[in-house]
Amino acid sequence: MTSALTTAAAGFGTGLSLIVAIGAQNTFVLRQGVRRDAVLPVVAICALSDAALIALGVAGVGAVVVAWPGALTAVGWIGGAFLLGYGVLAARRVLRPAGEGLRTEGEAAGSRRRAVLTCLAMTWLNPHVYLDTVFLLGSVAADHGPLRWTFGLGAVLASLCWFAALGFGARLLSRFLARPTAWRVLDALVAATMVVLGLTLIAGA
Repeated sequence: MTSALTTAAAGFGTGLSLIVAIGAQNTFVLRQGVRRDAVLPVVAICALSDAALIALGVAGVGAVVVAWPGALTAVGWIGGAFLLGYGVLAARRVLRPAGEGLRTEGEAAGSRRRAVLTCLAMTWLNPHVYLDTVFLLGSVAADHGPLRWTFGLGAVLASLCWFAALGFGARLLSRFLARPTAWRVLDALVAATMVVLGLTLIAGA
């Protein structure tokens, strides 16, 4: 039980580290939340899409490892390198901040249909989403062997919590996330997490 909870917690932390980044999708969800415009469908699309992609990553990478045990070494090195790269980029943002927070101004979606279509496009047409969920989370999950689905469940829960917080807590979070300092703190946590995970994957390869 303890091992399962630890693995789920690791999945939650890893998932959150990858999701919490200033970008178009998070900006859109926060903007919709501030305006209370189609919040539930937007949050549901983001969370369910992440769940599907994370499951695909856990199942796909896991299946390759089962069929070819030597793939775990390759996955460890490649996944570890990507995670280290993410960590370096996050650390760079801490040391050289852009000086901007998360902006929520702009045109409202205008209709539920437009909000849904925009959210779907930002989620499924973004190559970084596939890299984060299918490859990176799938790679780290594979390192947990039989508990990889527990790790994946933790990552799915992280996605749900983050998007729900952004959408439904937008009026409170918007002031906090509008501060450049807030993103420097988040990026520092992300950098530390990614570097540790990357080194762990490489060490176990």
